[in-house]
Amino acid sequence: MPKERATPFWQTHRIESALAGTNPMVLTALPGGFVALGDVQFLPGYCVLLPKRQVGSLNELSWSERADFLTSMAYVGDALLAVCHPQRINYDILGNTDEFLHAHIFPRYAWEPPERRKMPVWQYPAENWHDPETAYQPAKHAALRQQLKCYLDQHLA
Repeated sequence: MPKERATPFWQTHRIESALAGTNPMVLTALPGGFVALGDVQFLPGYCVLLPKRQVGSLNELSWSERADFLTSMAYVGDALLAVCHPQRINYDILGNTDEFLHAHIFPRYAWEPPERRKMPVWQYPAENWHDPETAYQPAKHAALRQQLKCYLDQHLA
């Protein structure tokens, strides 16, 4: 019988670990939050923006924090356009599963099946979200990580 592995702390406490500098998915900090690569990369470049403090929704931030968060979200989209060359960017703030503010930033590509391109990313089959081949892997995604970080750091200065 296989042993179950414990979930790493950063996966259950993403914002807290980002603040502590221990979330391995974080690329960089922006004024509105921490940019992290998504756990899956079946759409290369998928990122998540985590706020700089844990709140349940966008509406719990002050007006200036909201402006910083939303501007940072769009800025991640700019980086994805420049680095990954997708057809468009999809932005999602849901909070239905993980009940803390975070924004999903998905590059969408012309090579996606036509029936998928016009649908929300969440309509992809469940195996896309759990396939080890498309899961984030430090060695496999090192160049993508470096290019996105470089863009974000250079254009924010």
